[in-house]
Amino acid sequence: MLMNPALNPVMLRMGLLLFVSVAAFGLGLFSIRRLRKSLMSEPEFDHAPLAAEGLPVHAYHAVIQQLKQQKHELAAQQLSDRRKARASDNLSSTILSNLSCGVLFFNTSGLVRQANPASRKLLGFASPVGLHISDLFRTATLRPETTAASVQATIEQALAPAFAGKAAVRGLVVNYFTRDGASEILDVTASPVLAEDASLMGTTLVLTDKTDIERIRHDQKKHQEISSELALGLRHSLTTIAGTAQQLASSRDPDLARQLADDISHEAAQLDQTIGSFLGGTRTASTSS
Repeated sequence: MLMNPALNPVMLRMGLLLFVSVAAFGLGLFSIRRLRKSLMSEPEFDHAPLAAEGLPVHAYHAVIQQLKQQKHELAAQQLSDRRKARASDNLSSTILSNLSCGVLFFNTSGLVRQANPASRKLLGFASPVGLHISDLFRTATLRPETTAASVQATIEQALAPAFAGKAAVRGLVVNYFTRDGASEILDVTASPVLAEDASLMGTTLVLTDKTDIERIRHDQKKHQEISSELALGLRHSLTTIAGTAQQLASSRDPDLARQLADDISHEAAQLDQTIGSFLGGTRTASTSS
């Protein structure tokens, strides 16, 4: 006996499952269409898509563009600052290269970091960079006319206030001997270099060659001494000649008169020799200077 398919439990279950699936598909399709229609009908600005941080996408992009613009402006400013710094360094280097006085920069440890050509020439070093202040002025001694420190002190001790960042040191006059044996007289001025927060960045040293000036002063002093001696000699000779002439005028003895005349002639010859020697020394000094 054959069973009716409609009464078969398996067939009933399959039919029921098919019906439920079709109904669910229809309901889902209807819901999707309703949701799409609702989204398309809502205003754009009220429900703009959101970024991960909760900002609207267009606002997020605006912030990104603004940050990129600021980054570009910052890069341009940094490039401009670097160009200005290079131009300033070139200008400073050009000025220092053409100065007749020596300029050195020491770091906080007392080591030379920069030196212009004039300082290298004065100190007799091809490059003093890296030398300590004590090594640089090892052969130097303070002169008696120094006003900033006792002549018994070392150069390093006399410059200590400037290297400690306390105060500038001026009026140091030193005898300096180069490595090839040349003797120089240098005027030294030291000034601390401070940052904006008053911290010590280093110390500058300015060297002025006073060798020629001191030589001229020495020559002038010697010339004055010679002139004083010459003036005394001239006065003595003129006094002798005047006294002998008076004796000659009052003498009646021919032999005595002849002797007095010889004395006047001899004194006049010595006077002429003294003046000639003085004038010759003056011409020599003028030629050598």
